[in-house]
Amino acid sequence: MCALFKIERRDDFSETVARLSEIVGADHVLTRIEDVVPYGFDATAALKTGAPCVVLPHTVEEVSAVMRFCREAKLPVVTRGSGTGLSGGSIPVPGGIVLCLVHLNKILEVDSENLTLLAECGAITKAIDEAAHPSGLFYPPDPGSMSISTIGGNVANNSGGLRGLKYGVTRDYVMGMEVVLPDGEITWLGSKCVKDVAGYSMKDLFVGSEGTLGIITKVLLKLVPRPKARRTLLATFDSMESAAASVSKIVAQHIVPCTLEFLDRKTCESVEAYAHVGLPTGVSAVVLMETDGHPAVVEEEAVQMAAIAEECGAVSVERAKDDAHAIRLATARRSAFSALARVRPTTILEDVTVPRNRLVDIVSFVEEVGKRHNLQVATFGHFGDGNVHPTILTDEKDEDEMSRVDEALSEIFDKTIELGGTVTGEHGVGLAKKPYLKRQFDKSSYALMRKIKRTLDPDGLLNPGKIFDLED
Repeated sequence: MCALFKIERRDDFSETVARLSEIVGADHVLTRIEDVVPYGFDATAALKTGAPCVVLPHTVEEVSAVMRFCREAKLPVVTRGSGTGLSGGSIPVPGGIVLCLVHLNKILEVDSENLTLLAECGAITKAIDEAAHPSGLFYPPDPGSMSISTIGGNVANNSGGLRGLKYGVTRDYVMGMEVVLPDGEITWLGSKCVKDVAGYSMKDLFVGSEGTLGIITKVLLKLVPRPKARRTLLATFDSMESAAASVSKIVAQHIVPCTLEFLDRKTCESVEAYAHVGLPTGVSAVVLMETDGHPAVVEEEAVQMAAIAEECGAVSVERAKDDAHAIRLATARRSAFSALARVRPTTILEDVTVPRNRLVDIVSFVEEVGKRHNLQVATFGHFGDGNVHPTILTDEKDEDEMSRVDEALSEIFDKTIELGGTVTGEHGVGLAKKPYLKRQFDKSSYALMRKIKRTLDPDGLLNPGKIFDLED
């Protein structure tokens, strides 16, 4: 674990602060402990440190100038948006600076003819969809933190969301981007063209790179027509295995709803106590099912999903009474993390993905591991795309319990890989998953990633120590 708010400054840091202040203005360089403390952590449990200063640029030219200076001074740079990450990817590096991009927050263009939107990296994800709405368009990716997360952070981590089953993840909507490279050069990658295969797809290299290869400052996003109809259903089950089996069967029947979300008993109880939306609390599992599109197809799929849930042993299948009811149900699922965070002092929200036909295996294994290590574990997730969030409710001050947490997580990651899965489906690697990445990749694949890092960032200044170490 990182030291709590440990600030490391070089002997000559006053000169560094002076130079940075010349670039962005003294008011936009934070150095007081009380000002920099909030930038010492993200939403990842038990990972906290500090930075000697936080720099808040307002233009890409300022970002470029800061990066040129940092390269000259060999100063590590950690880029940050709203700090909603769940992998420790924006945790500061001792002796380096935090480059916070929240002031680059403009939505620059909605192009309804080409179905695209251009935004600065600090634009809020939800605001992007809201900007597309008046044109009858839709930005589908919807991470749980969409009301506060930034689009730059979403792209850097290739964020997913509840609608990932039907609409995909952030990568599927990135058509272009402006990037500041480690030497300060500003470059544009991609275009508005639906078909563009000229050269390497360089933009895709930066999607999911977690700030280790370049600094994303603008993003060109693909939009789609807004669906004309939507239906939401809530199915309850006596066992997690039956719930997972119903999801697998829905997908196997070639039905592709926009949402297939799963909550276990512990999550349902916590969410209902927190949000009071009428979720059942006396069942083992709940599956939230949502279909959207043409009204006739939506109605047909809703009927089919209800029938499959009943075949798999659903205790009940309830259809949302109206749009307001549907929104309440979706909001309940989105509040799962916040609700569970109230139960114990520390909430470790994990993220693994398995092939959809192995959902029953991973859900059962998580439950068994929790019991064996005497831990409180709640499980929820995007079951439609095989993405599961085992959530351990613990106390980071209890060393014995945290040791058991580490053992349980290690077993869950190993089982995930054994089932043909991945140790992260949407949260990224950062610091939290770094120890497990080698288990998933073969030796040559792992080495290739490090070669790319060395090529683009030879001085190792951008988010060093995240994803992997250059020498390990």
